[in-house]
Amino acid sequence: MGTMFEPSLSTSALRSSVHLADPPSMADSLPSINFGFDDLRDRMARFTEKFDSFIAKGRKQVLAERNHFRVNVAELQEEQRVKQKEIELLAHKSSDHAQSVEKEAAETAEMHAAITSITTQRDARAQHRDRIRAEIAAVRKQVAQRLAAQQQHAKALDAQARRNNPELDFWQSYLAMRIEGTGVTDRLKFIFTHVDEKNWDREAWFELDTEKRDYRIVCVKPKLEIDQIVRCVERLNENRDLGIFLKDMRGLFTATLK
Repeated sequence: MGTMFEPSLSTSALRSSVHLADPPSMADSLPSINFGFDDLRDRMARFTEKFDSFIAKGRKQVLAERNHFRVNVAELQEEQRVKQKEIELLAHKSSDHAQSVEKEAAETAEMHAAITSITTQRDARAQHRDRIRAEIAAVRKQVAQRLAAQQQHAKALDAQARRNNPELDFWQSYLAMRIEGTGVTDRLKFIFTHVDEKNWDREAWFELDTEKRDYRIVCVKPKLEIDQIVRCVERLNENRDLGIFLKDMRGLFTATLK
């Protein structure tokens, strides 16, 4: 701050030298004024020294307080870490104890459930035994009834077979046809020969599904017109005359192979 007043002093000296060269002026006759710059400079220097000392003390105090705070924080963190370990240990022990209590309760409940289950099973088996006995008696009665019905049905089938065999032999001979199984339940294969004038041994056949009341042809060789097959099957399902149906099918094969 001392350098701030040096230009003023230099200006005064310059002005004095100029006055020596220049003739006297009215300003030289004015009284001189002392502004007290030197005193102000000294006061500012003392103030700066005190301020610097205050700042240095403040810095030392802040640094000491900061170091003390860091030490306190480190101690608190270490204490917190120890407390956290103690809490974790207590929590682990509490968890183990709770699991032990839960396991014992589960074992007790399981034992009670097992006793209840065994009692229930015993009662259920007794009821099941009585029900089985009743069912066995009912089944024996049904078996006896079905056996009697089957015997009666067998007698009826035997009588029907005696009537059908001569007719079947007639159609097989008349139509040059034979009947074979297909390995599928309720399905028969009808095979015709002498349908090709150029080769009497050539075979034409179709498979008839009789599972439902309305019969249907599931396979045919050689290929026939669908409409013709449908008409033949519809007539069979209407009049149930198998002889006419076989005769119509043979006619279709013969017409196709001409």
